[in-house]
Amino acid sequence: MHESSLTDSLVRAALDLARAEGARRIAAVRVRIGALAQISPAHLREHFEHSALGTIAEGADLVVRVADDIDDPNAQGVVLEGVSIES
Repeated sequence: MHESSLTDSLVRAALDLARAEGARRIAAVRVRIGALAQISPAHLREHFEHSALGTIAEGADLVVRVADDIDDPNAQGVVLEGVSIES
């Protein structure tokens, strides 16, 4: 399923960022959904929660911003904007 692979990749990227900072837990993950992306914030959250199970991202807040610029190079994707960590 496309959504699962998308959120698996998103969680892996967040984990990589967090581990580079020596985090013991990810408190929040900030993402931007492109204006032409074919996923809703609610659907993304649902799949994110599943992908994060058993990792230091489990229970993290997923902060979603939906872009409206259809000319953005990432208009069809989901972009990781950052993570908030506990060290």
